[in-house]
Amino acid sequence: MARSPKVLVAKTGLDGHWRGVLVVASTLRDAGFEVIMLGMANADEIVASAVQEDVDIVGLNVGGRIEVVERIIDRLRNEGVAAPVMAGGTIAPQWQERLQGLGVELFPPGSALKDIVTTARRLAGGRERSEL
Repeated sequence: MARSPKVLVAKTGLDGHWRGVLVVASTLRDAGFEVIMLGMANADEIVASAVQEDVDIVGLNVGGRIEVVERIIDRLRNEGVAAPVMAGGTIAPQWQERLQGLGVELFPPGSALKDIVTTARRLAGGRERSEL
């Protein structure tokens, strides 16, 4: 039996906004994903957890720190982690272009939870066990 896809969820900034992170994590869990909730973490901690947990997707709350997201992507690649990255939070338009250029799937405030789940399923290759 195939395992449920794993998604690592982490915050990259100290902005104090947790509601969106928690809602997305619980929505993905309810949709059949195994969610590793890391919480607030630096780039090294996020990458180490992604490697240790062998995750299928890395989900980040940007928290206004695009440099941290870029650092995470670089370190994931250096570690040979092929997990795609999804990011949410307030992301300035010029940063959106930079992150999309790196292959990051973006979900700004107000994004539909259904769209997040659909994208996560696509990125995970359809290994989920239930429907939203």
